[in-house]
Amino acid sequence: MPSEAKVAVSPAPVAQEVGALAPLRHATFRTLWLAVLASHIGTWVHDVAAAWFMSERTGSPLMVAAVQSATTLPVVVFALAAGTLADIVDRRRYLITIQLWMLVMATLLAWISMVGELTEWTLLGLTFALGMGAAMAMPAQAATTAELVPRPLLAPAVALSSIGMNIARSVGPALGGLIVARFGAGWAFSVDAVSYLGVLLALVSWRRVKEASTLPSEPFGTALRGGLRYASRSGDLRSVLLKSACFYAFASALPAQLAIVVRKELGAGAGTYGLLLTCIGAGAVAGAVVLPRLRARWGVDRLVLGATLLYALTMVTVAFVRSLPVLGVAMVANGLAWISVLSSLQTATHLSVPTWVRARALSLYIVVFSAGMAGGGLVWGSVSQRFGVPVSLTVAAGAAVLAGFFSLRFRLGQAMARNTAPSAHWPTPQVSDDLGKDQGPVLVTVEYRIAPTGRAAFLPLVHQLGDTRQRDGAVQWGVMEDTTEPGRFLEYFVLGSWMEHLRQHERVTHEEKALQEQLRALHQGAQPPVVHHYVGAAPTPPRFIPSENDA
Repeated sequence: MPSEAKVAVSPAPVAQEVGALAPLRHATFRTLWLAVLASHIGTWVHDVAAAWFMSERTGSPLMVAAVQSATTLPVVVFALAAGTLADIVDRRRYLITIQLWMLVMATLLAWISMVGELTEWTLLGLTFALGMGAAMAMPAQAATTAELVPRPLLAPAVALSSIGMNIARSVGPALGGLIVARFGAGWAFSVDAVSYLGVLLALVSWRRVKEASTLPSEPFGTALRGGLRYASRSGDLRSVLLKSACFYAFASALPAQLAIVVRKELGAGAGTYGLLLTCIGAGAVAGAVVLPRLRARWGVDRLVLGATLLYALTMVTVAFVRSLPVLGVAMVANGLAWISVLSSLQTATHLSVPTWVRARALSLYIVVFSAGMAGGGLVWGSVSQRFGVPVSLTVAAGAAVLAGFFSLRFRLGQAMARNTAPSAHWPTPQVSDDLGKDQGPVLVTVEYRIAPTGRAAFLPLVHQLGDTRQRDGAVQWGVMEDTTEPGRFLEYFVLGSWMEHLRQHERVTHEEKALQEQLRALHQGAQPPVVHHYVGAAPTPPRFIPSENDA
């Protein structure tokens, strides 16, 4: 497969440096951001109450851990399906439905707890139902960000979303502990239920601008396969996912063992643990404020490497330093490094893919994130149990540094510079009226005539174009040369149906347009490359009028 970096494509316009809080000037984004912040705080209140209830009810560390698993397991299980649904249904109505589900589940949990009928298994079941709702909402909420702000504001908007999560992490546990201590778990669950109302009202008031399309939505199975096909054929998206795996698998060591360091190494209690978490949140907030300036000065790839090295340094500090003030400073630095990497990776996921597949791409990123944090936490926890916390954190820090340098080969800057906006430069092919949209398979051929001097430039370009054909819907692609007439090349690709080819017309981007213009510049003759469409045999074969423009 030819390297995408070697071929000049039409990059997206380079965004000027913008303020970290600039997205809040957009009313819909601001309203939804505040509502989601309140919802995240409610989730933390629920988590504290659920863990406390379970510890009082059973006294079992395993059952307490099961509460956390009931929250995180649905993310890995349902995220990809959620991303697929978010791309093929009305995203606003979809999110409203999910919020209603979570409101009902949280209200039911609060009511059962208030009447004194809550058991450990009921708590686990309803917590899993809430986790399932959160997992189903995550890709859609993440993809919605790109609809609420213009492209130059996407990076600070993603950072603001991370700020909201860190503010909630700083405020939520303390608020949850206070409510449980003063009023009981039932009131804490009630606060969580009320927190979903804000998001619900914000979504109801959102007047979403729908994308114009004359085609029906993809069936779920087709859309799911299409998302996986796109990921397998998109070098940019693969780079983001691999870079994400290289960071999260090793960064997971610190959050998984910080509580153990506080309790066993420092001999301190929950208050100290909460203080260090607050320091991480404060560092993340401060980092988000300076992030646009750092990204503009260093570039995203050097920023991510520098943040990875800083994160590794904080892990070594936690491994060997026992001074609380020093650890507090280290946790502030940790929060800054964390949000620098997380925001850059999530923004790159947004920008490296077109709109039609964005939620599915984000769902893959969420799966990598969740699997890396959960799986990595278990691995580094096992290392810690056998060799001790200092060894575990030091090895994880060293591995993170090596992975950081290794992942330099996966360029986020290149992924973020792609122009994935629809170009709509393919005209709809003219066919006979009796051609059914579900008829297929469809074969499209494009004939090029290339001079011997242009051959070396043509082949890498046409193979790169082939990748775009396949990630946009083609199930088979190839290019062949006439044995009797060197320089006469036939590109072909196959799709499942005529409907899939029409969807391919809607998906073509400015990047692909630039590739085709380069190929046409190499093509000899006054006429453009000749295009033919063929469809699987039908009882009454339609009459085709070939199009010479959608090459």
